[in-house]
Amino acid sequence: MENPPSSEETSSTRCNPMSRLGFWLGITAFFAILLFTNFDPDNPEVSRMAAVGILMAIWWMTEAIPLAATALVPLAAFPILGIMSSKTAATSYISSTIFLFIGGFMIALAMEKWNLHKRIALGIIRAIGGGPNRLVLSFMLATAFLSMWISNTATSIMMLAIGLAIISQTEATFGKDRCRNLSVALLLGIAYSASIGGMATLVGTPTNLAFVSVFASEFPNAEPISFGQWMFMGLPLSMVMLLFSWITLTRFLFPSPSELSLSPDIIRDQIRSLGRISFAESAVMIAFTLTAVLWVFRKDISLGDSFQIKGWSNTVPSIAPFIDDSTVVLVMALSLFLIPSRSNKANACPRILDASVFSKLPWGIVLLLGGGFALAAGFQAAGLSTFIGQKVQGFAGSIPPIGLIAMICGTLTFLTELTSNVATTQTLLPILAAIGVAIETNPLLLMIPATLSASCAFMMPVATPPNAIVFGSGRIRIIDMVKAGIVLNLIGIVVITLFFYTLGTSIFQIDPDVRPEWAEKVTTPRSQ
Repeated sequence: MENPPSSEETSSTRCNPMSRLGFWLGITAFFAILLFTNFDPDNPEVSRMAAVGILMAIWWMTEAIPLAATALVPLAAFPILGIMSSKTAATSYISSTIFLFIGGFMIALAMEKWNLHKRIALGIIRAIGGGPNRLVLSFMLATAFLSMWISNTATSIMMLAIGLAIISQTEATFGKDRCRNLSVALLLGIAYSASIGGMATLVGTPTNLAFVSVFASEFPNAEPISFGQWMFMGLPLSMVMLLFSWITLTRFLFPSPSELSLSPDIIRDQIRSLGRISFAESAVMIAFTLTAVLWVFRKDISLGDSFQIKGWSNTVPSIAPFIDDSTVVLVMALSLFLIPSRSNKANACPRILDASVFSKLPWGIVLLLGGGFALAAGFQAAGLSTFIGQKVQGFAGSIPPIGLIAMICGTLTFLTELTSNVATTQTLLPILAAIGVAIETNPLLLMIPATLSASCAFMMPVATPPNAIVFGSGRIRIIDMVKAGIVLNLIGIVVITLFFYTLGTSIFQIDPDVRPEWAEKVTTPRSQ
């Protein structure tokens, strides 16, 4: 699970020229559109909504004010501009997707609290690590696996600490100069695999959750995207990206001599320092495993006519319509508040989770997600999505589907190198949904590749928290990150385009030449 990057922090505003410029640029653009434009004379709300959208996009991308504060703009602007009532706008800030995020984060915090994540990581490294290339692979697999479920910021910090210990031991044995390539490959591997792992699950990154909620808001008649459905596409895709990243780092850019191999005793000693697995760790592991299994197999899984798995929720038809992925994770998270920890440590809480977990939840991110959902609802209510779709219909319709996917992947990949990936995704998804409707294709054909590409910014330290954390170690030059990142950015564009156009369209039952019946706009009421 991904915390927003350093460029996505919601608690404070950076005092830099870009933020100051963005603040005034956003205000200027807002009033310029509001006072001097009329995009649709028959519907003046289109221009009003465009003014709000431009303001939020500029403020989000430049961090003019805290991102969570920008997310509150719809609550103030929509009623004043006659776009939507406060009551209706407020409903966008809370949904089952939000509780899916909160429940998943609670389980992630339980794993961190009882050191289960570290035990899992060290176990993977001990099982795979050996020579330098296998050592890098083991770190990347461990990081990617943990980032599928817990914050990639926390994962990166923990894996960096372990990685630096391994690097120091290697340098003491073989010399710093001989170990430089291994050091760079291992540290960049940690950063990149943290982002790649988040692509595999719906809770792996806020951009995935943003997509789910925006899709549900734009197309209420569509079948919701399930955890299992996403994972059947996301997991193989992330594994392919992980493989390409490992090969690129260890074979081409930063190859290491094969003799740089450490004794497994080092990892064994770190595992021994954790002590015996506790009752609390075991309970969290069971809850975590059950959550993952119940998520994956909740709904029917179909890969064409030849492969189908019946979902467990459908075995009880009377309750199936009332259960979603948030139900599963909240049941498991709540159970951790009931189970005693049985810990003999001083100051240990009597239960596996206690009240302290609520102070650690990223409420700023909850607001950020809600603001994106409100923005999408405003696009729909004001008719701006339809207006944009009509204007770009001719251009987008002239490009073949696979070319359109590649263009979207390239735009999102490089745009999120310098901007908030969550905010950028939330701003663009309603537009892509409108384009999909206008060119009479399945909107998922555009929305899903855009969402995946937002996690593939590998060039700059500010692009993601893992990049920033690893760069902060002082062992990587920016040219190393740029050199490796631009290669992986290009690989990501190609892999996501081809992977989604083949396997993804099958899993999500997408026909590029057919607009499904659910892809019809349903205007959100302006007042209730």
